[in-house]
Amino acid sequence: MHSRAVRERGNTSKRYRLHPAQVVVTGFALTILVGTALLMLPNARVGPGGASFMEALFTATSAVCVTGLTVVDTAVYWTPFGQIVILGLIQIGGFGIMSFASVVGLAIARKLSLRSRITAAAETKSVGLEDVKGLVLGVVRISLVIELTVAIMLAVRFMVGYGEPVGRAVWLGVFHSVSSFNNAGFALFSDNLMGFSTDAWICLPISAAVILGGLGFPVIVQLRRQLRHPRSKSAWSIRTWTMNTRVVVAGTIALLSLGTVYITAVEWSNPNTLGPLDWPGKLLTGFFQSVQTRTAGFNSIDIGQMDSASLLGMDVLMLIGGGPAGTAGGIKITTFAVLFFIVWTELRGEVAVNVFGKRLSRAVHREAITIALLAVGVIIAATVALMLMTDISMDALLFEAISAFATVGLSTGITAGLPWEGQIILILLMFVGRLGPITIGSTIALRERHTTYELPKERPIIG
Repeated sequence: MHSRAVRERGNTSKRYRLHPAQVVVTGFALTILVGTALLMLPNARVGPGGASFMEALFTATSAVCVTGLTVVDTAVYWTPFGQIVILGLIQIGGFGIMSFASVVGLAIARKLSLRSRITAAAETKSVGLEDVKGLVLGVVRISLVIELTVAIMLAVRFMVGYGEPVGRAVWLGVFHSVSSFNNAGFALFSDNLMGFSTDAWICLPISAAVILGGLGFPVIVQLRRQLRHPRSKSAWSIRTWTMNTRVVVAGTIALLSLGTVYITAVEWSNPNTLGPLDWPGKLLTGFFQSVQTRTAGFNSIDIGQMDSASLLGMDVLMLIGGGPAGTAGGIKITTFAVLFFIVWTELRGEVAVNVFGKRLSRAVHREAITIALLAVGVIIAATVALMLMTDISMDALLFEAISAFATVGLSTGITAGLPWEGQIILILLMFVGRLGPITIGSTIALRERHTTYELPKERPIIG
Protein backbone atom coordinates (compact mmCIF):
# COMPACT_ATOMS: atom_id res chain seq x y z
CA MET A 1 0.00 0.00 0.00
CA HIS A 2 2.82 2.36 0.92
CA SER A 3 4.64 1.81 -2.38
CA ARG A 4 1.39 2.23 -4.28
CA ALA A 5 0.73 5.58 -2.56
CA VAL A 6 4.25 6.70 -3.42
CA ARG A 7 3.74 5.76 -7.06
CA GLU A 8 0.43 7.60 -7.15
CA ARG A 9 2.00 10.74 -5.68
CA GLY A 10 4.82 10.48 -8.21
CA ASN A 11 2.36 10.11 -11.06
CA THR A 12 0.39 13.09 -9.76
CA SER A 13 3.51 15.28 -9.57
CA LYS A 14 4.46 14.30 -13.10
CA ARG A 15 0.95 14.97 -14.30
CA TYR A 16 0.95 18.54 -12.95
CA ARG A 17 4.58 19.38 -13.65
CA LEU A 18 4.80 22.35 -16.01
CA HIS A 19 6.47 22.07 -19.38
CA PRO A 20 9.51 24.41 -19.66
CA ALA A 21 7.71 26.44 -22.32
CA GLN A 22 4.78 26.88 -19.93
CA VAL A 23 7.19 28.17 -17.29
CA VAL A 24 8.51 30.73 -19.79
CA VAL A 25 4.98 31.93 -20.62
CA THR A 26 4.01 32.06 -16.96
CA GLY A 27 7.18 33.93 -16.07
CA PHE A 28 6.54 36.59 -18.71
CA ALA A 29 2.90 36.97 -17.67
CA LEU A 30 3.72 37.32 -13.97
CA THR A 31 6.46 39.86 -14.69
CA ILE A 32 4.03 41.91 -16.76
CA LEU A 33 1.48 41.85 -13.94
CA VAL A 34 4.08 42.92 -11.37
CA GLY A 35 5.22 45.71 -13.68
CA THR A 36 1.62 46.80 -14.18
CA ALA A 37 1.08 47.01 -10.42
CA LEU A 38 4.26 49.06 -9.93
CA LEU A 39 3.37 51.48 -12.72
CA MET A 40 -0.08 52.01 -11.21
CA LEU A 41 1.46 53.35 -7.99
CA PRO A 42 0.87 57.09 -7.48
CA ASN A 43 4.62 57.86 -7.36
CA ALA A 44 5.15 56.26 -10.80
CA ARG A 45 3.18 58.94 -12.64
CA VAL A 46 3.71 62.69 -12.85
CA GLY A 47 0.73 64.52 -11.37
CA PRO A 48 -2.02 63.44 -8.99
CA GLY A 49 -3.24 59.86 -8.92
CA GLY A 50 -1.77 56.79 -10.51
CA ALA A 51 -1.82 55.56 -14.10
CA SER A 52 -4.90 53.74 -15.33
CA PHE A 53 -4.84 49.96 -15.56
CA MET A 54 -4.74 50.03 -19.38
CA GLU A 55 -1.88 52.55 -19.48
CA ALA A 56 0.14 50.56 -16.98
CA LEU A 57 -0.63 47.17 -18.58
CA PHE A 58 0.22 48.36 -22.08
CA THR A 59 3.48 49.98 -20.95
CA ALA A 60 4.52 46.98 -18.85
CA THR A 61 3.80 44.55 -21.70
CA SER A 62 5.68 46.73 -24.17
CA ALA A 63 8.67 46.93 -21.81
CA VAL A 64 8.85 43.23 -20.88
CA CYS A 65 8.34 42.24 -24.51
CA VAL A 66 11.02 44.84 -25.45
CA THR A 67 8.75 46.43 -28.03
CA GLY A 68 8.57 50.17 -27.44
CA LEU A 69 4.99 50.95 -28.43
CA THR A 70 3.48 53.45 -26.01
CA VAL A 71 0.11 54.97 -25.22
CA VAL A 72 1.60 57.78 -23.12
CA ASP A 73 4.71 59.98 -23.44
CA THR A 74 7.45 58.15 -21.55
CA ALA A 75 9.47 61.34 -21.09
CA VAL A 76 6.79 63.42 -19.34
CA TYR A 77 4.13 60.99 -18.12
CA TRP A 78 6.28 58.79 -15.88
CA THR A 79 8.29 59.94 -12.88
CA PRO A 80 11.94 58.88 -12.41
CA PHE A 81 10.58 55.95 -10.36
CA GLY A 82 8.25 54.95 -13.20
CA GLN A 83 11.08 55.21 -15.72
CA ILE A 84 13.29 53.03 -13.50
CA VAL A 85 10.52 50.42 -13.40
CA ILE A 86 10.29 50.52 -17.20
CA LEU A 87 14.07 50.19 -17.49
CA GLY A 88 14.03 47.18 -15.15
CA LEU A 89 11.27 45.50 -17.14
CA ILE A 90 13.20 46.09 -20.36
CA GLN A 91 16.33 44.52 -18.88
CA ILE A 92 14.43 41.51 -17.53
CA GLY A 93 12.63 41.05 -20.83
CA GLY A 94 15.91 41.27 -22.73
CA PHE A 95 17.69 38.71 -20.63
CA GLY A 96 14.66 36.45 -20.83
CA ILE A 97 12.64 35.62 -17.75
CA MET A 98 14.07 32.14 -17.49
CA SER A 99 17.64 33.20 -18.19
CA PHE A 100 17.32 35.85 -15.51
CA ALA A 101 15.85 33.35 -13.04
CA SER A 102 18.62 30.86 -13.86
CA VAL A 103 21.29 33.47 -13.13
CA VAL A 104 19.68 34.32 -9.79
CA GLY A 105 19.43 30.63 -8.92
CA LEU A 106 23.05 30.08 -9.95
CA ALA A 107 24.23 32.96 -7.78
CA ILE A 108 22.43 31.45 -4.76
CA ALA A 109 22.92 27.72 -5.25
CA ARG A 110 26.11 27.92 -7.37
CA LYS A 111 24.68 25.22 -9.60
CA LEU A 112 21.70 24.52 -11.82
CA SER A 113 19.38 21.56 -11.59
CA LEU A 114 18.67 19.54 -14.71
CA ARG A 115 15.15 20.97 -14.90
CA SER A 116 16.47 24.54 -14.58
CA ARG A 117 18.91 23.85 -17.39
CA ILE A 118 16.10 22.52 -19.59
CA THR A 119 14.02 25.61 -18.82
CA ALA A 120 16.92 27.92 -19.62
CA ALA A 121 17.51 26.01 -22.84
CA ALA A 122 13.90 26.64 -23.86
CA GLU A 123 14.42 30.38 -23.40
CA THR A 124 17.93 30.74 -24.87
CA LYS A 125 17.37 28.14 -27.59
CA SER A 126 20.64 26.48 -26.69
CA VAL A 127 21.44 23.41 -28.77
CA GLY A 128 22.68 21.29 -25.89
CA LEU A 129 22.09 21.20 -22.16
CA GLU A 130 25.77 21.10 -21.26
CA ASP A 131 26.36 24.69 -22.40
CA VAL A 132 23.36 26.41 -20.81
CA LYS A 133 25.16 27.47 -17.62
CA GLY A 134 28.05 29.05 -19.49
CA LEU A 135 25.72 30.56 -22.09
CA VAL A 136 23.49 32.26 -19.53
CA LEU A 137 26.46 33.72 -17.65
CA GLY A 138 27.99 34.77 -20.95
CA VAL A 139 24.73 36.51 -21.88
CA VAL A 140 24.86 38.53 -18.67
CA ARG A 141 28.52 39.48 -19.00
CA ILE A 142 28.31 40.42 -22.66
CA SER A 143 25.08 42.35 -22.20
CA LEU A 144 26.45 44.39 -19.32
CA VAL A 145 29.73 45.14 -21.08
CA ILE A 146 27.99 46.34 -24.26
CA GLU A 147 25.40 48.34 -22.31
CA LEU A 148 28.07 49.96 -20.14
CA THR A 149 30.24 50.87 -23.13
CA VAL A 150 27.36 52.44 -25.06
CA ALA A 151 26.08 54.20 -21.92
CA ILE A 152 29.46 55.87 -21.39
CA MET A 153 29.61 57.03 -25.01
CA LEU A 154 26.09 58.45 -24.91
CA ALA A 155 26.56 60.09 -21.50
CA VAL A 156 29.71 61.86 -22.66
CA ARG A 157 27.93 63.08 -25.79
CA PHE A 158 24.94 64.38 -23.83
CA MET A 159 27.29 66.22 -21.46
CA VAL A 160 29.72 67.65 -24.02
CA GLY A 161 27.42 68.17 -26.98
CA TYR A 162 24.19 69.22 -25.28
CA GLY A 163 25.26 70.60 -21.94
CA GLU A 164 23.29 68.14 -19.85
CA PRO A 165 24.18 67.97 -16.12
CA VAL A 166 26.28 64.96 -15.15
CA GLY A 167 23.46 63.10 -13.40
CA ARG A 168 20.97 63.70 -16.19
CA ALA A 169 23.53 62.76 -18.87
CA VAL A 170 24.41 59.50 -17.10
CA TRP A 171 20.73 58.59 -16.73
CA LEU A 172 20.05 59.34 -20.41
CA GLY A 173 23.08 57.27 -21.39
CA VAL A 174 22.12 54.27 -19.25
CA PHE A 175 18.43 54.30 -20.22
CA HIS A 176 19.00 54.56 -23.97
CA SER A 177 21.88 52.07 -23.87
CA VAL A 178 19.76 49.40 -22.15
CA SER A 179 16.80 50.23 -24.37
CA SER A 180 18.87 49.95 -27.55
CA PHE A 181 20.78 46.75 -26.75
CA ASN A 182 17.53 45.07 -25.74
CA ASN A 183 15.88 46.35 -28.93
CA ALA A 184 13.18 48.07 -26.86
CA GLY A 185 12.93 51.49 -28.50
CA PHE A 186 11.83 53.39 -25.37
CA ALA A 187 13.27 56.93 -25.29
CA LEU A 188 13.27 59.74 -22.76
CA PHE A 189 12.45 62.42 -25.33
CA SER A 190 8.91 63.28 -26.41
CA ASP A 191 9.89 63.05 -30.10
CA ASN A 192 11.90 59.87 -29.49
CA LEU A 193 15.26 60.58 -31.22
CA MET A 194 14.07 62.97 -33.93
CA GLY A 195 16.14 65.76 -32.36
CA PHE A 196 19.32 63.75 -33.02
CA SER A 197 18.67 62.59 -36.59
CA THR A 198 21.98 63.98 -37.91
CA ASP A 199 24.07 63.39 -34.79
CA ALA A 200 26.32 60.43 -35.56
CA TRP A 201 27.64 60.39 -31.96
CA ILE A 202 24.12 59.48 -30.78
CA CYS A 203 22.77 57.47 -33.70
CA LEU A 204 25.78 55.23 -34.38
CA PRO A 205 26.36 53.92 -30.81
CA ILE A 206 22.64 53.21 -30.50
CA SER A 207 22.66 51.49 -33.89
CA ALA A 208 25.67 49.38 -32.89
CA ALA A 209 23.91 48.28 -29.68
CA VAL A 210 20.74 47.43 -31.62
CA ILE A 211 22.67 45.36 -34.17
CA LEU A 212 24.63 43.47 -31.51
CA GLY A 213 21.49 42.72 -29.52
CA GLY A 214 19.72 41.61 -32.69
CA LEU A 215 22.45 39.16 -33.69
CA GLY A 216 21.39 36.77 -30.97
CA PHE A 217 23.35 35.50 -28.01
CA PRO A 218 24.70 32.30 -29.66
CA VAL A 219 26.26 34.42 -32.43
CA ILE A 220 27.73 36.93 -29.98
CA VAL A 221 29.14 34.15 -27.81
CA GLN A 222 30.84 32.50 -30.79
CA LEU A 223 32.32 35.78 -32.01
CA ARG A 224 33.46 36.54 -28.47
CA ARG A 225 35.24 33.20 -28.24
CA GLN A 226 37.08 33.93 -31.46
CA LEU A 227 38.17 37.31 -30.12
CA ARG A 228 40.11 35.45 -27.45
CA HIS A 229 42.37 33.94 -30.14
CA PRO A 230 42.92 36.81 -32.62
CA ARG A 231 46.27 35.46 -33.83
CA SER A 232 44.92 32.09 -34.84
CA LYS A 233 44.69 31.63 -38.60
CA SER A 234 41.27 30.05 -38.27
CA ALA A 235 39.95 32.53 -35.71
CA TRP A 236 38.18 34.67 -38.26
CA SER A 237 37.67 32.04 -40.93
CA ILE A 238 34.01 31.99 -41.86
CA ARG A 239 34.27 28.24 -42.42
CA THR A 240 34.74 27.72 -38.67
CA TRP A 241 31.43 29.46 -37.90
CA THR A 242 28.30 27.45 -37.28
CA MET A 243 25.54 27.55 -39.87
CA ASN A 244 23.46 29.71 -37.52
CA THR A 245 26.22 32.31 -37.20
CA ARG A 246 26.92 32.41 -40.92
CA VAL A 247 23.23 32.79 -41.81
CA VAL A 248 22.60 35.48 -39.19
CA VAL A 249 25.69 37.55 -40.02
CA ALA A 250 25.17 37.32 -43.78
CA GLY A 251 21.45 38.03 -43.45
CA THR A 252 22.02 40.98 -41.13
CA ILE A 253 24.49 42.63 -43.50
CA ALA A 254 22.25 42.04 -46.51
CA LEU A 255 19.05 43.28 -44.86
CA LEU A 256 20.71 46.34 -43.32
CA SER A 257 22.21 47.29 -46.69
CA LEU A 258 19.00 46.73 -48.65
CA GLY A 259 16.94 48.53 -46.02
CA THR A 260 19.26 51.54 -46.00
CA VAL A 261 19.22 51.86 -49.78
CA TYR A 262 15.46 51.36 -50.02
CA ILE A 263 14.42 53.78 -47.26
CA THR A 264 16.91 56.44 -48.32
CA ALA A 265 15.90 56.23 -51.98
CA VAL A 266 12.14 56.35 -51.36
CA GLU A 267 12.32 59.13 -48.76
CA TRP A 268 15.11 61.15 -50.41
CA SER A 269 12.86 63.97 -51.60
CA ASN A 270 10.08 63.66 -49.01
CA PRO A 271 9.83 67.16 -47.46
CA ASN A 272 8.48 65.69 -44.22
CA THR A 273 11.31 63.20 -43.65
CA LEU A 274 14.68 63.21 -45.44
CA GLY A 275 14.00 66.08 -47.86
CA PRO A 276 15.35 68.97 -45.71
CA LEU A 277 18.58 67.11 -44.78
CA ASP A 278 21.93 67.27 -46.60
CA TRP A 279 23.17 64.07 -48.22
CA PRO A 280 25.30 62.88 -45.25
CA GLY A 281 22.29 63.44 -43.00
CA LYS A 282 20.04 61.53 -45.38
CA LEU A 283 22.42 58.57 -45.46
CA LEU A 284 22.80 58.52 -41.67
CA THR A 285 19.05 58.79 -41.10
CA GLY A 286 18.29 56.16 -43.75
CA PHE A 287 20.79 53.77 -42.17
CA PHE A 288 19.47 54.48 -38.66
CA GLN A 289 15.88 53.74 -39.66
CA SER A 290 16.96 50.58 -41.46
CA VAL A 291 18.63 49.44 -38.23
CA GLN A 292 15.49 50.17 -36.23
CA THR A 293 13.39 47.86 -38.40
CA ARG A 294 15.47 45.05 -36.87
CA THR A 295 12.87 45.38 -34.05
CA ALA A 296 14.48 48.22 -32.09
CA GLY A 297 11.79 50.88 -32.50
CA PHE A 298 13.67 54.18 -32.19
CA ASN A 299 12.83 56.76 -34.81
CA SER A 300 14.80 59.83 -35.90
CA ILE A 301 12.12 60.92 -38.42
CA ASP A 302 8.34 61.07 -38.23
CA ILE A 303 7.17 57.58 -39.22
CA GLY A 304 3.65 58.88 -39.81
CA GLN A 305 4.93 61.15 -42.58
CA MET A 306 6.78 58.44 -44.49
CA ASP A 307 5.66 57.28 -47.93
CA SER A 308 3.37 54.24 -48.07
CA ALA A 309 6.01 52.43 -50.11
CA SER A 310 8.51 52.94 -47.28
CA LEU A 311 6.02 51.60 -44.75
CA LEU A 312 5.44 48.48 -46.86
CA GLY A 313 9.17 47.84 -47.20
CA MET A 314 9.62 48.33 -43.46
CA ASP A 315 6.75 45.88 -42.88
CA VAL A 316 8.82 43.18 -44.57
CA LEU A 317 12.01 44.05 -42.68
CA MET A 318 10.19 44.17 -39.33
CA LEU A 319 8.51 40.82 -39.94
CA ILE A 320 11.87 39.18 -40.68
CA GLY A 321 13.44 40.65 -37.55
CA GLY A 322 16.84 39.67 -36.15
CA GLY A 323 18.73 36.60 -35.07
CA PRO A 324 17.30 33.82 -32.88
CA ALA A 325 17.91 33.73 -29.10
CA GLY A 326 18.55 37.47 -29.03
CA THR A 327 16.68 40.60 -28.06
CA ALA A 328 15.14 41.10 -31.51
CA GLY A 329 11.70 39.86 -32.54
CA GLY A 330 10.14 38.89 -35.86
CA ILE A 331 10.14 35.45 -37.39
CA LYS A 332 13.98 35.63 -37.32
CA ILE A 333 16.58 35.82 -40.07
CA THR A 334 17.19 32.08 -39.91
CA THR A 335 13.52 31.32 -40.54
CA PHE A 336 13.46 33.66 -43.53
CA ALA A 337 16.72 32.17 -44.83
CA VAL A 338 15.35 28.62 -44.60
CA LEU A 339 12.24 29.68 -46.55
CA PHE A 340 14.42 31.40 -49.14
CA PHE A 341 16.61 28.32 -49.63
CA ILE A 342 13.54 26.06 -49.84
CA VAL A 343 12.18 28.19 -52.67
CA TRP A 344 15.60 28.35 -54.33
CA THR A 345 15.93 24.57 -54.14
CA GLU A 346 12.50 24.04 -55.70
CA LEU A 347 13.23 26.50 -58.52
CA ARG A 348 16.44 24.62 -59.31
CA GLY A 349 14.63 21.29 -59.27
CA GLU A 350 16.79 19.83 -56.53
CA VAL A 351 15.65 17.55 -53.73
CA ALA A 352 17.76 18.38 -50.67
CA VAL A 353 17.94 21.91 -49.26
CA ASN A 354 21.62 22.74 -48.78
CA VAL A 355 22.90 25.81 -46.95
CA PHE A 356 26.63 26.63 -46.77
CA GLY A 357 27.63 23.07 -47.51
CA LYS A 358 25.22 21.51 -45.03
CA ARG A 359 21.85 19.80 -45.61
CA LEU A 360 18.81 21.01 -43.70
CA SER A 361 16.60 18.41 -42.09
CA ARG A 362 12.93 18.27 -43.05
CA ALA A 363 12.01 19.10 -39.45
CA VAL A 364 13.63 22.52 -39.97
CA HIS A 365 11.58 22.99 -43.17
CA ARG A 366 8.35 22.30 -41.29
CA GLU A 367 9.29 24.54 -38.37
CA ALA A 368 10.15 27.49 -40.61
CA ILE A 369 6.96 27.13 -42.66
CA THR A 370 4.87 26.78 -39.48
CA ILE A 371 6.35 29.90 -37.86
CA ALA A 372 5.93 31.98 -41.02
CA LEU A 373 2.34 30.92 -41.68
CA LEU A 374 1.29 31.35 -38.05
CA ALA A 375 2.87 34.82 -37.96
CA VAL A 376 1.15 35.91 -41.17
CA GLY A 377 -2.16 34.48 -39.99
CA VAL A 378 -2.00 36.23 -36.62
CA ILE A 379 -1.04 39.57 -38.20
CA ILE A 380 -3.81 39.39 -40.82
CA ALA A 381 -6.43 38.51 -38.20
CA ALA A 382 -5.31 41.35 -35.95
CA THR A 383 -5.25 43.85 -38.82
CA VAL A 384 -8.75 42.90 -39.90
CA ALA A 385 -10.00 43.25 -36.32
CA LEU A 386 -8.41 46.70 -36.04
CA MET A 387 -9.95 47.73 -39.37
CA LEU A 388 -13.40 46.81 -38.07
CA MET A 389 -12.86 48.97 -34.97
CA THR A 390 -11.48 52.13 -36.58
CA ASP A 391 -11.49 54.22 -39.74
CA ILE A 392 -7.68 54.32 -39.92
CA SER A 393 -6.05 53.35 -43.22
CA MET A 394 -5.03 49.72 -43.73
CA ASP A 395 -1.34 50.50 -44.30
CA ALA A 396 -1.11 52.27 -40.92
CA LEU A 397 -2.97 49.47 -39.10
CA LEU A 398 -0.91 46.75 -40.81
CA PHE A 399 2.27 48.61 -39.88
CA GLU A 400 1.14 48.84 -36.26
CA ALA A 401 0.15 45.17 -36.11
CA ILE A 402 3.48 43.98 -37.55
CA SER A 403 5.37 46.36 -35.27
CA ALA A 404 3.61 44.88 -32.24
CA PHE A 405 3.93 41.23 -33.29
CA ALA A 406 7.58 41.62 -34.28
CA THR A 407 8.19 43.57 -31.02
CA VAL A 408 9.58 46.51 -32.99
CA GLY A 409 7.90 49.55 -31.50
CA LEU A 410 7.89 51.80 -34.55
CA SER A 411 4.57 53.58 -34.88
CA THR A 412 2.77 55.90 -37.26
CA GLY A 413 1.33 57.62 -34.18
CA ILE A 414 -2.01 55.83 -33.95
CA THR A 415 -1.42 53.62 -30.88
CA ALA A 416 -2.65 56.05 -28.25
CA GLY A 417 -5.76 56.86 -30.32
CA LEU A 418 -6.91 53.28 -30.68
CA PRO A 419 -9.93 52.16 -28.62
CA TRP A 420 -9.15 50.01 -25.60
CA GLU A 421 -10.15 46.89 -27.55
CA GLY A 422 -7.55 47.76 -30.18
CA GLN A 423 -4.89 48.28 -27.52
CA ILE A 424 -5.72 44.86 -26.07
CA ILE A 425 -5.10 43.37 -29.51
CA LEU A 426 -1.68 45.05 -29.63
CA ILE A 427 -0.91 43.74 -26.13
CA LEU A 428 -1.71 40.19 -27.24
CA LEU A 429 0.37 40.65 -30.39
CA MET A 430 3.37 41.80 -28.36
CA PHE A 431 3.02 38.90 -25.94
CA VAL A 432 2.63 36.25 -28.63
CA GLY A 433 5.30 37.82 -30.81
CA ARG A 434 7.88 37.88 -28.02
CA LEU A 435 7.30 34.28 -26.97
CA GLY A 436 6.93 32.93 -30.48
CA PRO A 437 4.23 30.82 -32.10
CA ILE A 438 6.16 27.61 -31.52
CA THR A 439 6.58 28.33 -27.79
CA ILE A 440 2.89 29.12 -27.42
CA GLY A 441 2.00 25.97 -29.33
CA SER A 442 4.30 23.82 -27.23
CA THR A 443 2.61 24.99 -24.02
CA ILE A 444 -0.63 23.51 -25.35
CA ALA A 445 0.76 20.37 -26.95
CA LEU A 446 3.19 19.69 -24.05
CA ARG A 447 4.87 16.88 -25.91
CA GLU A 448 5.38 15.49 -29.40
CA ARG A 449 3.25 12.54 -30.49
CA HIS A 450 5.06 9.84 -32.40
CA THR A 451 3.02 7.44 -34.52
CA THR A 452 4.10 3.87 -35.12
CA TYR A 453 2.75 3.81 -38.66
CA GLU A 454 2.77 5.84 -41.89
CA LEU A 455 -0.14 6.47 -44.23
CA PRO A 456 0.17 5.83 -47.97
CA LYS A 457 1.51 8.76 -49.99
CA GLU A 458 -0.49 10.76 -52.49
CA ARG A 459 0.46 14.00 -54.22
CA PRO A 460 -2.09 16.79 -54.86
CA ILE A 461 -1.78 19.13 -57.83
CA ILE A 462 0.26 22.22 -56.86
CA GLY A 463 -0.02 25.43 -58.86
